[in-house]
Amino acid sequence: MTTPFASLDIGGTSCRIVDLPATAKGQLERLPHILRILLENVARAGGADGEHAKAAILDWLDHGRSEEEIPFLPRRVMMHDTTCGPALVDIAGMRSSLAEAGGDPALLNPVLPVDVSTDHSLAVDVYGDPQAMRLNMKSELRRNAERYRFMKWATNTLSGFRVHPPGTGIMHTLNLERLATVVARQIIEGVEWAIPDAMIGTDSHTPMVNGIGVLAWGVGGLEAESVMFGLPVMMRVPEIVGVRLSGRLRAGVTSTDLALLVTERLRRIDLADRFVEFFGPGVSTLSAGDRCVVANMTPEFGANTGFFPIDDATLAYLRATGRPAAQVELVEAYARRQRLWFDPAAEPRFTQVVEINLDQVEVSVAGPQRPQDRLPAGATRAAMARLLAARPARRSGSSGHGLVDGSVALAAITSCTNTTDPRLLVAAGLVARKAREKGLRPPPYVKTSLAPGSPTAERLLRRAGLLRDLEAVGFGIVGYGCTTCIGNSGPLPKPIAEAMSKDKIVPVAVLSGNRNFPGRVHAQLEAGFLASPPLVIAFALAGDVNRDILADPLARTPEGRDVFLAELWPSGAEIDAALAEAGDPADYARAYDEAEASADWAALEAPATPLFPWDPTSTYIRRPPFASFRNESRLGRYAAHPIIVLGDDITTDHISPASAVLPGSETARYLVERGEDPHDLNVYASRRGNWEAMFRGLFATRTARNLLGPGIPAGSTIHASSGEVMPLWQAAGRYRDEGASVVIVAGERYGMGSSRDWAAKGAALLGARAVLAVGFERIHRSNLVNMGVLPLRLPRDVTPMSLRLDVGDLMVIDADPAILAPRARVPVSIRRRTGAVDTFEATAALETSLEVQVLRSGGLLPMILEQLQPGSRPTAEMSTP
Repeated sequence: MTTPFASLDIGGTSCRIVDLPATAKGQLERLPHILRILLENVARAGGADGEHAKAAILDWLDHGRSEEEIPFLPRRVMMHDTTCGPALVDIAGMRSSLAEAGGDPALLNPVLPVDVSTDHSLAVDVYGDPQAMRLNMKSELRRNAERYRFMKWATNTLSGFRVHPPGTGIMHTLNLERLATVVARQIIEGVEWAIPDAMIGTDSHTPMVNGIGVLAWGVGGLEAESVMFGLPVMMRVPEIVGVRLSGRLRAGVTSTDLALLVTERLRRIDLADRFVEFFGPGVSTLSAGDRCVVANMTPEFGANTGFFPIDDATLAYLRATGRPAAQVELVEAYARRQRLWFDPAAEPRFTQVVEINLDQVEVSVAGPQRPQDRLPAGATRAAMARLLAARPARRSGSSGHGLVDGSVALAAITSCTNTTDPRLLVAAGLVARKAREKGLRPPPYVKTSLAPGSPTAERLLRRAGLLRDLEAVGFGIVGYGCTTCIGNSGPLPKPIAEAMSKDKIVPVAVLSGNRNFPGRVHAQLEAGFLASPPLVIAFALAGDVNRDILADPLARTPEGRDVFLAELWPSGAEIDAALAEAGDPADYARAYDEAEASADWAALEAPATPLFPWDPTSTYIRRPPFASFRNESRLGRYAAHPIIVLGDDITTDHISPASAVLPGSETARYLVERGEDPHDLNVYASRRGNWEAMFRGLFATRTARNLLGPGIPAGSTIHASSGEVMPLWQAAGRYRDEGASVVIVAGERYGMGSSRDWAAKGAALLGARAVLAVGFERIHRSNLVNMGVLPLRLPRDVTPMSLRLDVGDLMVIDADPAILAPRARVPVSIRRRTGAVDTFEATAALETSLEVQVLRSGGLLPMILEQLQPGSRPTAEMSTP
C-alpha cells in the first residue's frame, strides 16, 4: 500500500503533502482528528513500519481500539529548565561514558529542534513591592547561575538546542504565543513539505497547545532524550475518548469553571494511556483561549491529550498573537485540504463518548486537596469543614490575630493554565479596579502575587489601564514563571507562620493554577483551592474561605458598607471593551524579543567543549550513576523487601518534591555539610542535576505516609534485618550492601501530577526492581520503565491495605525476561515473616515491545549507549549528527 502524495500551492509556492484523504481510502471522516494526524505521520515516515501502522490505524475503526503498535515521530521537543537539567546531566554523563569507552561523544546530538524555557525556578520572595519582579529575578539568577551556565554549555555544544532565558515566560505560554505553527513548512531530503506541527514536551501540561489544534502530549525527560536522538515514540494505536460539547457558557462563567467541570467528569473514567478529543457544536462557541485552559488540565483529568481541532478560532488566535498572514493562510489551506478542519456537526468514531452541556457549567473552585474535586464556588466552607473533621484532635484552630482555619495564606494568580487567556487576566483586572474604587484591599496576612505566563501580559494589562488597579490590591507582577503553581511560593507571611506554629490553624492557598495536592504550592500548606483569576482576587479580599463567596459579603468598605462579589464581577461586555482597547498583535514579538535579549543571560559564561567539565565540589551538577554502561536488567525471579508501602493518590510531588528544601531535612544536611547557606537552600527542582541531593529528598513530604509501620517519619522506613528506623536513602544502601532486593508498593493513581522523571530515578536509586500499584499515571509509568524498573498492576481485589505488609515480609516476583510481554501476567507471592504464604498474579503495566526491550537492557540510557559504543553498529537515527 504505497502512500499517495500531492502538492499544496500556497502563497505562490508549492509544498509536498501526504494526500491524507486518499491515504484513508474514504474513511477519513470517520476517524477522530487525532488519528488523522497520526495517520499522516506514519504515512510520511513510510517503510514497512509505516505501512503496517497505516493499516492498524484504519483497522481501529472496526472496534475503536487496537493492540497494534505504531511509531510517532514528533517534529520538535520542548523542555523546561528543571526537566531539561536532569536530561542534560544524563546526556553529559553518557557523553563522558562514551568517551571513556573510546567512542565519539558527538554522536549524542539532537536530530530535531529542542526548545527550553526557563520558568520553574522563579520564587515569590518579594511581593507587594514595585520592585518585586526585578528583585525576584535577581535572586533567581544568583541562586541558579551554575545551572544556567550548564544549560548554556548545552546550547554551545548540542545542535538545534535553544534556551529561552529567564523572563521569557512559562513553557506552554511561550509555545502557544511564539513557537507553535499549527502547520509547518519543513525541508525533508531537499523537498519542502507542509506537515502538522506535532510535538512532545517534558511537562505534563504540554497538551495546552492542543487548544489551537497542535497534537502534543507530555512525556518524561528520559523518553524525550530518546526522541532527541532519533528514536520514535512507540505506542499502541490509542483509544480516543470523545467529549461532545453542546450549548454555550452562561454570562459570568469562565473557561476555568469549564476546565474544572471537565476535570471532575473525566476523572470518573479510566483515561490511562487514552487520548481525549472534543467535538460537537459547543466547541465552536469557545475561543482558543477557552480551549487552551481546558486542554491545560489534561493531566489532571488523566489523559494524554485534550485536543481541539483547527477552525476559525484557531486562525483568530494566530492573528491576535501576531503570526504572519502567510502562516495563517497556510494553516487554513492545509487543514481544509487534508480534512483536518473542524466540523461542528461531525460525529467521528470514538472509543467512548462523554456528553457535557456548557449551559450547565457554574462558577466553581476545586479542592481542598485534589484538582478533580470540583465545588460550587460558594461551597468552600463546607469543604474545609469536612477536611478538618478528618484531622486528629488539636487546638481550637484560631489565633489571637484573627487568623482561623480557612484563612487565606496565599492568593496567587499564577500558572500558564489561566494567565495565558487574555479574557481571564482582564476579568481579574476589572475586579481589581472595582475593588480599588471601593477602597478594598486584602488583609495584611494574605500573600498576593501575579505571575503571568509571558511578558506580553504586562503590555496588555498596562494598555488596558488595569495594571495599576491590580497593583493597588496587592497583585503586582512578581515575575514571569510558574512560581506558586509549582511550589515556588516563597516564605509564608509571618502572621500565618506564627499562627500555624502556636495555634495549629489550617490556612489555605487560593490560586489560579492546576494542582492543589497537600504540600504542592507550599510544603506547609495542606489545603488549597483552584479558582479563576478574578475569583482569586475575591478570596484574597475576603481573607478566608469560610463564607459563600457568591452570596455573603466578602469585604467592607472603609465606611463600613458590605461589598458583595456581584458588585465586583465584570460583564462580558466590559471584558470585550477592555480587550478591544488593549489588544495589539505586535506586542507579542516585541515582548519576546526584548526578553530574549537578556543582558544577564548574555553575560553568563559557559564552556563549549564536547565533554562537560564536571566539578566535584558542585552541589547542583553531579555526574549520575545511571548514565553509564554498567546498569544491568532488574528483571528475573527474586525475593524483595517492600522498602515503602503507600496509599492512593501518591503524586510525583510526594515522591520527589519540587518545593523549598526545608531546614533540618536530609537534603538540607547534605547541602549544609558542603558549604551551602542553611537559610537559602533553593528548591528541590533546582537540585535535580545533583542525584545525591535528590536521593535524600525522596518521599520527604509529610503526607507521604509509609504504611509499613505506625509513626514512620517522612522519607524513612524500617530496615528489615535490624529493625532500625532510618532514612530511605540509608536503608537502600544497607539493602544493597546485603545483596537484598527491594520493591515499592502503592495504591491508585500512583505517580499522578508532574512529568518529573526524578520520581522514577529515585525509585531506581532506591534499588527498586519493581513498583506494584493498583494503578499508574501514564508518564510516571513510562519513566519507571525507562529507568529499568518494572511497573506491575495489582489485581482488582488487591490493595496495599489488603496486603497488610509488615517489616520482614518478602515479595517473591517472577519476572522472567524471556517471556515478559506487554500486559503479561507476572506471578507474585508474599512470604510472611510468620511463615504464611499468599499468592496472586500481577499484570506487567507495559504498552509496547520497545518497553520490554528497554527493561531487558536495564533502562533507556544504557540501551542508547549500547547502540553507540565502539564495535556496535548504531541505527541510522542514532548516528545522525
